[in-house]
Amino acid sequence: MKFCFRTLFTIFFVFIFSFGFSQLKNNNDRPRLVVGIVVDQMRWDYLYKFYDRYGNDGFKRMLNEGFTAEITLIPYIPTYTAIGHSTIYTGSVPAIHGIAGNDFYIRETQKRMYCAQDDSVRGIGMDPDAKAGKMSPKNLLASTVTDELKLATDFKSKVIGVSLKDRGAILPAGHFADAAYWNVDGNWVSSSFYMKELPNYIQKFNKADHTGKYLNGKWETLYPINTYMNHVGDDNIYEEKYKNQKTGTFPIDLKAALKEEGRELIKATPFGNTVTLQLAKEIIANENMGKNPAGVPDFLAVSLSSTDYIGHQFAINSLKIEDTYLRLDKDLGEFFKYLDQQIGKGNYLVFLTADHGAAHNPQFIQDEGGNAGFWMRKDISAELDKQLTGQFGQQKLVYAIMNNQIFLDHKKIDSLKLDTEKIKETIVSFMKKQPGVAFAADMEKLNSSSLPEPIREMAINGYNYKRSGDIQLILEPQWYGYYGSKEGTTHGAWNPYDSHIPVVFMGWGIRHGNTHRTTHMTDIAPTVSALLHIQQPNGSIGSPIFEITD
Repeated sequence: MKFCFRTLFTIFFVFIFSFGFSQLKNNNDRPRLVVGIVVDQMRWDYLYKFYDRYGNDGFKRMLNEGFTAEITLIPYIPTYTAIGHSTIYTGSVPAIHGIAGNDFYIRETQKRMYCAQDDSVRGIGMDPDAKAGKMSPKNLLASTVTDELKLATDFKSKVIGVSLKDRGAILPAGHFADAAYWNVDGNWVSSSFYMKELPNYIQKFNKADHTGKYLNGKWETLYPINTYMNHVGDDNIYEEKYKNQKTGTFPIDLKAALKEEGRELIKATPFGNTVTLQLAKEIIANENMGKNPAGVPDFLAVSLSSTDYIGHQFAINSLKIEDTYLRLDKDLGEFFKYLDQQIGKGNYLVFLTADHGAAHNPQFIQDEGGNAGFWMRKDISAELDKQLTGQFGQQKLVYAIMNNQIFLDHKKIDSLKLDTEKIKETIVSFMKKQPGVAFAADMEKLNSSSLPEPIREMAINGYNYKRSGDIQLILEPQWYGYYGSKEGTTHGAWNPYDSHIPVVFMGWGIRHGNTHRTTHMTDIAPTVSALLHIQQPNGSIGSPIFEITD
């Protein structure tokens, strides 16, 4: 009877699940426009930490009108930007989609590769030979939901990506995008992968110099400073100041910082997000997105990156973070009102999520009495090389430690006929003894490692044989790598502070509500695919979040 009940329940569940998505909007079976918003480094708890300070038109509108999946987890490590954007839009993981980090090494050549690097293309709207313009999605091995929309509509749908970061625009927009735009020195650029020259309206937007308008002023708090959370104070030891700034307190003189930082400074201010959303509006208007003459949906992929730059620099307890999210909330509210006017409320679908979260600054945790620390990668690298040299008589058997992974020089090891397994065993044994290291595991023997099951699965999902290291390191909670500065913060770990992300859908076909069922980042693309009645991306391992529809 127990087996029969479960079988019947499963059949009923699948029927209801399939029926629910198939009945969406019979008289208007697809939204006119889909807008995917990725807020870089947005922890899930930011939805609620600043909730009482938010207005009614931004985050609150999404929460009060839309549907939120409250326990959405990243199912892989390391939790970095390029992987997050790729996973959101492919429904896949590094083991399949191939983006194993912001940077990774190609095992066969031992060549370091940037995630969006493509030396066969040239920059558009900038120095054509500059490295910052030689970008495309060619390193992404799986299709995106934006690719599948193109395929499903016989390439009639218009797909565009925009972000301060090249990877935040390129990877979500996919292989078949009409355009992707990113920001270099305060101007919006692209590459020859997409076009021969920038559209006139993008050129006009650049000439208007929105970047300069903000950088020639000050960054002041949006509201009276005495209304902000102030546990660590406005000027504290956990923040990295802008260059030549003696103090980090508000108001911040951006014009003075501009002289030292250059126009890239816009990215590390909340106004980088403002300019990005201003450009998003220009794209929608000038490309007539959401008004496709073929009657098919268009897709705008927006990544808001300033939150990441500011988080890295000032750490997550800073007043700068609070002000950034209050300003972002206001910007989102204005953007949603624009969509209401331009596309029509109920005619567009928006989802908002994050590529990863962020840790507390370890020194802050220590000062408050908690366990935390900095893992000194350079010191460990030297000690590890000394250990291997003493045992195997050869230096530099490890050529890189990156993404919390150790990369072996297999060419050298094979040419010297050394025992690879013994070398790996030696490394694992050595690393387990190091301060801050909780686990070290051979990537090819993860199933037999001592890693707890959830972390083991995340490591397996993050392991791409051709692009990942040989040994996976897992640090203790609230420990992270020290790269020259103990200020600010970073991310990349399996822990909830890095892997628990917001997921909120709003608009066309979405009911108001939430679920506390555990979902995953890989479920976002299948959900959007189901809503659009298109095939899931070809590497997708996720499942639609069925509760979002009536």
